Amino acid sequence: MMIVPLSALRDNYIWAICEGRRCVVVDPGEAAPVLSFLHEQGLTLTAILLTHRHADHQGGVAELLAHSAVPVFGPHSAAMPLVTHALSDQGEFRIEGFASPLRVLAVPGHTEEHIAYLWSDALFCGDTLFAAGCGRLLGGTAQQLFTSLQTLAALPAKTHVYCTHEYTLSNLAFAVAVEPGNLQIQTRRRSCEALREQGRPTLPSSLGDELQTNPFLRCTETAVHQVAEKQAGHALHGPLEVFTVLRKWKDQF
Repeated sequence: MMIVPLSALRDNYIWAICEGRRCVVVDPGEAAPVLSFLHEQGLTLTAILLTHRHADHQGGVAELLAHSAVPVFGPHSAAMPLVTHALSDQGEFRIEGFASPLRVLAVPGHTEEHIAYLWSDALFCGDTLFAAGCGRLLGGTAQQLFTSLQTLAALPAKTHVYCTHEYTLSNLAFAVAVEPGNLQIQTRRRSCEALREQGRPTLPSSLGDELQTNPFLRCTETAVHQVAEKQAGHALHGPLEVFTVLRKWKDQF
């Protein structure tokens, strides 16, 4: 199975998963990059996977369906009328022509209906977990997003994280502000800066790297707790309160 990032819109990635001559795309915010890739590689679109309702993740679906009548997998949402196969948490399904099954994870918080897909050791997590960051609260709650991130953090450290935005450098700048003494964050930042200078994606990351450098997965760390308390101006009781302060701080960073 080969996974290819297709640049779209301003800073989105559409993930193209290819096996043989078949191709599945994740969160096609626009159709043109997908259609070009399929034509250039001689591939057949087999299915579309959607993680949530925002237009930059499903805006290209109608045009793609006009070219290929394929199943559209996604969450239950009135705002996603083109979904043909609505999925629920912990469900498992297969796509014709692909050897490995997919597992569905409910990860609300960024939006209330958000789901992620675990395909072998590849996690397609939309806007829930970013490289060194997480999504904003745009429909869900801090409690939901914190719980969703804990669900993802429990996956094997070797899991590859395929999120859908090139936000890594801005997220790492925030991570440095939260943990200035974390040398792994600084090393990762330099590595990602070099990738971007070469015009290369900073993705996928690994869950192991996220656990060491993503402040939103490190809310139980003493240093993170202390800096969140300083930011809040009062004592914080538990990792959820730390997470909530970090998320509000990042919104204004």
